[in-house]
Amino acid sequence: MIEQLVEQIEGRFGELERDMSDPDVIADRERYAEVGREYRRLQGAHALAAEWRTLSDDLEGARELLAEEDDEELRRVVSEAPARLDVLAEEIRLAMVETDPNDDKNVLVEIRAGAGGDEAALFAGDLYKMLTRYAEERGFSTEVISQSAAEHGGFKDVTFAVKGEGAYSVFKFEGGTHRVQRVPKTESQGRIHTSTATVAVLPEAEEVDVDIDPNDLQVDVYRSSGPGGQSVNTTDSAVRITHKPSGIVVSMQDEKSQLQNRDKAMRVLRARLLEQAIADQQAELSAERRSQVGTGDRSEKVRTYNFPQGRVTDHRIKLTSHALDEVLAGDLREFTDALGAEEKRSRLEAQAAEA
Repeated sequence: MIEQLVEQIEGRFGELERDMSDPDVIADRERYAEVGREYRRLQGAHALAAEWRTLSDDLEGARELLAEEDDEELRRVVSEAPARLDVLAEEIRLAMVETDPNDDKNVLVEIRAGAGGDEAALFAGDLYKMLTRYAEERGFSTEVISQSAAEHGGFKDVTFAVKGEGAYSVFKFEGGTHRVQRVPKTESQGRIHTSTATVAVLPEAEEVDVDIDPNDLQVDVYRSSGPGGQSVNTTDSAVRITHKPSGIVVSMQDEKSQLQNRDKAMRVLRARLLEQAIADQQAELSAERRSQVGTGDRSEKVRTYNFPQGRVTDHRIKLTSHALDEVLAGDLREFTDALGAEEKRSRLEAQAAEA
């Protein structure tokens, strides 16, 4: 079984290498980009397959030589190689698990203050800083789509885009309810309060991903409110778009131009409709097949940030880090890697059950 999988990886990787240097493929920008994406996705599995192939050959050779002469180094290879081959076989299977079709997409991240009043808004601001710093650390760019600042700092809500290949594969695990336990600055008695903020991570949809009938849209324009200069309250620049079949409503007023607000509102609407379509597909799956990680469920309590004990706990995989300051500064790679590995294991189990 693993031998066949290794052969498939070697064969496909060879084809992709040839395609990458084929003048006809290079001349076709769309085809070349597609080949490049698959090549990069397969690189990890190919490296593991190459190691498995080399070690397997070494083991076979060592066994043959041991039949002719006793050698300590050969005995060590025969003794240790099988266990390493088993590990490599599992890693190869995980590397070849079918990926989420949205993994390569840009994302829209929506952060909303939850329970806790002013402290929840401050925590929403902390999450915004954490996630945008993490995006920068991973080489992605960010763009604020809309924001509603809270009176005493932080945000009532903020929506921003994360752009870059594979952004969704990194940020999808941040969806859910985040909880903070700390003493608020306004707390005179030193009591610890628990507050929450919700994070929704939406793969940003292209027009080809979601078919929107213009007749299904109700577009209303109105005057902006809040800070923004003299044009506020004198120009109908704010836009509210209602998608009548789904009931989804998106409002945008951050830009002074009605056209810019409409474009941003349509980006958010497309993303929410795609999210709804994904949720509908997941709902059709049986409980055994449904992935338990990274569903983006807003009601799911995913992580707790405990300031008195300086720890962060991800409840989905029972992983605790005692580097609270580093995590809030954007060092989330440990959590992303662990959640990604768990997602792959779940998908592998589902594929095995289907087979």
